[in-house]
Amino acid sequence: MSDSLRELWLRGIAFNEAAPADVLIRLLDETAGEAGLLMCEGRDLPDAVIEAALRHPVERIRRALARNLRVDPARLAPLASDPSGLVRAYLAGGTRTLFEPRWVRPLPDDILVTFLTAQEGGEDGRVSERDIVGELSSSRQVPRSFPRDMAGHDHPALRLHAAFQWQSLTTAQRDVLLDDPDPAVREAARQGSRQLDPEVVEAELPPIGSRHAWFVLSTCALSPAVVERCFAEDVVLPLAHNRHTPADALARLARHPDAEIRRTVATRPDLGPAAEELRQDPDQDVRMRARLQPSIRTWAECEAVQSVVDHGPDCTCPITVPPDQPSPDWYATCAASEDPVLRRVAASWPGLPAELVGTLALDDDEEVRIRLACHHPLAPPHILLDVFVTRPAHRPHLLTLPAFPRTGRTHLIGHPDPEVRALAAADPALPAPPLEDPDDAVRRAAAANSALTPQTLETLLTDLRTAEGAAANPSLPVPRMHTLLDHCLNGAATPPPAARR
Repeated sequence: MSDSLRELWLRGIAFNEAAPADVLIRLLDETAGEAGLLMCEGRDLPDAVIEAALRHPVERIRRALARNLRVDPARLAPLASDPSGLVRAYLAGGTRTLFEPRWVRPLPDDILVTFLTAQEGGEDGRVSERDIVGELSSSRQVPRSFPRDMAGHDHPALRLHAAFQWQSLTTAQRDVLLDDPDPAVREAARQGSRQLDPEVVEAELPPIGSRHAWFVLSTCALSPAVVERCFAEDVVLPLAHNRHTPADALARLARHPDAEIRRTVATRPDLGPAAEELRQDPDQDVRMRARLQPSIRTWAECEAVQSVVDHGPDCTCPITVPPDQPSPDWYATCAASEDPVLRRVAASWPGLPAELVGTLALDDDEEVRIRLACHHPLAPPHILLDVFVTRPAHRPHLLTLPAFPRTGRTHLIGHPDPEVRALAAADPALPAPPLEDPDDAVRRAAAANSALTPQTLETLLTDLRTAEGAAANPSLPVPRMHTLLDHCLNGAATPPPAARR
């Protein structure tokens, strides 16, 4: 048995959907090498395998499991207090694969609480609790509503976390934190409150052109003097983003010679009379945004619209849940709108009712259908397949969706794109899987086709071009999986008897 065949068999079995727990647990052995790590990080796992990986003595196994986005994160809670700080950091940091999933599951509150209240970073001392929180902060695994939910928590570390997100809190929550019994929380709240004091912001404003100044100018309450300085130095884009920008400044921004400035303010709910002027703007994009503005009454609606108009049909930005959502009635109105942009907004909301999903699935606007496929769990499977074929940028995301069709793809077997042919090659309804296709991925997918018989698989297992796909084939008998693992993990020098040429 060559080392190449061994690695191919191990990888194939690791991702065989029909492999039972007792087979997969054997891949946790260190002799399985990278296959066991890839399995722990990259696929759904039975409960017994999860339990074995959680308690595994080899840290690399637990680290790989910590980054598995297909496992219910509640099952991973023990890793938040793992003896190894690196395991904790991996769970806090989320996936670091080449394909960053667009849907990032939020970590449960109990895991977030464990991280934010930890007094140390693990028994091994390789990372600190601050390092772990830093990983968490950049991971997109913290719901945007979490600070608001923690503002009244019993633990001061969690109230401190909330105070650092001052402008996401309600007025009542801010008032309570300003009188918090913990001095660190009170100080954080006092510092947060300064963001909404124009005189303090003016007194402490960093140089206008600096990076920190951009944050201040785009988020804090500004005095008239600061606003005038921005116009004088022509640093006004932050003002266009700032929710606290006064009405008179917005009117000036709506007439700014830079179309990017006008585009940025055109969908603001507080734009006022300037919206009418922008509907006659020479820039087409500005006119489109201003045309939508009468439909936007809240900042939540503004954010929902901007998430569409600021991106094209091939956008693969993360899909996140905002802390405040527009009302279902507003989304329903958008779905029925004559304006395709508003229908795209509706198609982007995962909570849209089934009857409206059915209507939008027939929409003449391609981007409506693309957004529906990528965002809505009830999008019809044929829409997902159509978008897969026509929009390669969305393929990695679509393949992660539970509704993505596993059959009905045979008509694509002659497609010029090998990614599409590989998809078709795995369809069990295909009469003759293309085992001789010139593309490696297509042959691998064909060899994994569940329509193949165990007898055919024996031949494919001995061919380097098809061995991995054959080992991943759900039709491979479980005893045969064990036999292959016996030889792979025990270092046998000859191939398993049934696989001899």
